[in-house]
Amino acid sequence: MSAVKNIRSAIEKGQGILRLIPVFVPRRFSAPGRRLRLHPDDYFALGTNRGAIKERWFASVITCMNGPLAPADEGLSYVLPASGDVRQKFTLRDAQTELGDELVGAKLMKKYGGWPMYSKFFDFGEPLFHHLHLRFDSAAKVGALGKPEAYYFPPQLNNHLGTFPATYFGFDPDVTKAQVKERLAGYTKGDTRITELSRAYRIVLGSGWYTPPGVVHAPGSVLTYEPQWNADVNSVYENIAAGEVYPYEFLVENCPRSKKLDLDYVISLMDWEKNVDPHYGKHYARPPVRCPHSDAKHEEKWISYANPYVGAKELTVQPGQTVTVKDGAAYGCIVIQGQGRIGTYRCEAAGMLRYGQLSADEYFVSEPAARAGVTIACESQYEPLVMLKHFGPNHPDMPRAKDLGLKE
Repeated sequence: MSAVKNIRSAIEKGQGILRLIPVFVPRRFSAPGRRLRLHPDDYFALGTNRGAIKERWFASVITCMNGPLAPADEGLSYVLPASGDVRQKFTLRDAQTELGDELVGAKLMKKYGGWPMYSKFFDFGEPLFHHLHLRFDSAAKVGALGKPEAYYFPPQLNNHLGTFPATYFGFDPDVTKAQVKERLAGYTKGDTRITELSRAYRIVLGSGWYTPPGVVHAPGSVLTYEPQWNADVNSVYENIAAGEVYPYEFLVENCPRSKKLDLDYVISLMDWEKNVDPHYGKHYARPPVRCPHSDAKHEEKWISYANPYVGAKELTVQPGQTVTVKDGAAYGCIVIQGQGRIGTYRCEAAGMLRYGQLSADEYFVSEPAARAGVTIACESQYEPLVMLKHFGPNHPDMPRAKDLGLKE
């Protein structure tokens, strides 16, 4: 079967829904939290030189920036074909190229040329380094995109909270740029302890945050669901985190070559006003917002919202119930609890996967299917079926910042 026929067959058989293959991603730094529902023997499935597997990516049409040892397709989502033969798999990016408006909708194709976001679970057993993601103007100077992102902390995947379940955001309002520059100047000399200048917020399971690009942050040791823009660029401000030493290149790897020794340029990567916002928690925390169509059979909550880039919802269907849920935009989704059906597919949350094993927990729903309504059934006897759904910026019902007194 030709590649085009393979793609067309999959979208037709799935009635507008594609079944995705799990994508696990290693990282060279930090320690794994071991909450990805991956077999304990498989966290180093790609070898110790690649680092432990600490992330699972969803609905991705981009590759990750993961060093010279990474394969060319690392991070890309693959679709299981209608035949079920994994040897005929194709990427979600190829499906997007072939299907265009039929998959992601005319608005996203016209404005962004395709699906503009992806999501992931990141799973670190220790707190991550204090870092920022580039704003769009800074990223453009190195041929990349800016990276706004959102966080949600699912209780179903956090049976333990790691060593430090709190996240640093920005700097104390009294901190000056000169103080930050002084810490960065000692990057190769000793522990700069830059988080002494920051503020930590204890993580609340079942809630989340929006993190604008240009805000320095150090995520805590909790498995986090992270909808984000199609980018993988950062600047690491903390040189020693949880006892691990990071080289100077981590600070400047996304700076133009002529600016790598220019600390004033490095500091300019920050959105300073947001970093020292005295009401940061009030403006950027994102507690769940219940959708009005929720009822006794199901409940849907916005868990990422009030920003111009990404959205996400958590859908809970009660045991033995079947509901049809409509959305005004395409989305990817991951089942994190229970089992049942989504459209024409059997679905189930993963219990423990081997690396490379197929699963029945991840899907991509085309815009036409989402608008028509997706029928979801919970066939668990006692457990609800819980699904996380990630959207681009075009969902018409996403709560807006100005209506809630929040900031973007």
